[in-house]
Amino acid sequence: MKIITWNINGWRAIWQKNLRDFINQVQPDLLGLQEIKINDHLSKEWNDKIPGYAIYWHGAVRPGYSGTAVLAKTNLKSITVANGWGEEIFDSEGRCQIVETADFFWLNVYFPNANGELSRLPYKQTFNQALRQKILTLEQLKPVIISGDFNVAHQAIDLTNPKANEGSAGYTLAERQFFDQLLTDGWIDLWRQQHPEKISYTWWSYRFGARLKNIGWRIDYFLISPKLLNRIKDIRILNEIPGSDHCPVELIIS
Repeated sequence: MKIITWNINGWRAIWQKNLRDFINQVQPDLLGLQEIKINDHLSKEWNDKIPGYAIYWHGAVRPGYSGTAVLAKTNLKSITVANGWGEEIFDSEGRCQIVETADFFWLNVYFPNANGELSRLPYKQTFNQALRQKILTLEQLKPVIISGDFNVAHQAIDLTNPKANEGSAGYTLAERQFFDQLLTDGWIDLWRQQHPEKISYTWWSYRFGARLKNIGWRIDYFLISPKLLNRIKDIRILNEIPGSDHCPVELIIS
């Protein structure tokens, strides 16, 4: 099974670029998108435009903001998709979708951005702890995979200029400590586990030619339950794929 996560920075924008071609070429079984920036009502016009896939939308109440979507091959069996977990403060922003398969849960998550002045850091910290409690509960039922845009670079190796960005949104001590907490709970940062010293990024600013210069951050992740580790076949950062300020990350699991 091939699972891909990708912050597309706007469904309409990437639809005009390469989304359909990307899906047709790569053929993910499950595709988790973040920052779709389209609400559930407006999204319906695209439901039948990607043959072979069912689309599950979780748009934000606020127009043009946040939101997630899951695309699943229509031949997949025993798949259910739940939007959020019943907390309006998070569900209204379309932050998380919980996909249940026969033998694991997969979460498609768009973590809040702390913002330049860190004005949303308290909201993000509240979201983080609520999500942590949710995945700990799910793990008691089935193994869990968490993927998406975490909006945090975990370690200095995960961004080009760590000293200059110390304390900035996405590289505050509080955000990094939460990531540490998830690893202490037992989840594995799969790409870093397999590539302990490799520098590779998943997000680049649109400014100053950052992507061409590879001045970036690794903020898109797959965290997996150790119970699934022996089933992992590969994980790749698809940094050659254009269309967004993020690139897709691909997981292959038996």
